[in-house]
Amino acid sequence: MSTIGQRLEQLERIGDWIARPLRWLVLLMVIATVVVVLLRYAFDTGAIFLQESVMYLHGLFFMLALGFGVAEDSHVRVDILYSRLPTRRQHLINLIGHWVFLLPVAVLIFTTSLPYVSASWRVLEGSSEVGGIPGVFLLKTLLPISAVLLMLQGIASSARLIRQLMDSRP
Repeated sequence: MSTIGQRLEQLERIGDWIARPLRWLVLLMVIATVVVVLLRYAFDTGAIFLQESVMYLHGLFFMLALGFGVAEDSHVRVDILYSRLPTRRQHLINLIGHWVFLLPVAVLIFTTSLPYVSASWRVLEGSSEVGGIPGVFLLKTLLPISAVLLMLQGIASSARLIRQLMDSRP
């Protein structure tokens, strides 16, 4: 395998390497939610920090796992004809989708989120709730990070699709 091919494989594995440990965050979210509900309804008390931690875990999970969804081709697809098309046409549609939609949207998210994140970092933005998590700026930082991961995965998946299209030439 060529050096470029090896690099692309490594690039595709980044999403997997990031997403696998993230799966544990779902369990933490469930546990934290159950504890919040128990505290509220059984003990008539609130836990703002714990409540916000569920939001942070949710954001962390989904924002960092976006690229993994592209890598696994498990993203939501509304199709009527796609599933009936030959594999070669499916690869072509996916490749066009990556370059026309996925990559431009990832670039747009990255460029538009930078000023937003920068402003949040300047003031070290925290929770508006008393007793909340003082790290909103960290949560907002996930926007450009997820956009970069999405771009990297889009490029790696595009390269894989191009290779598959070339291998399946008639």
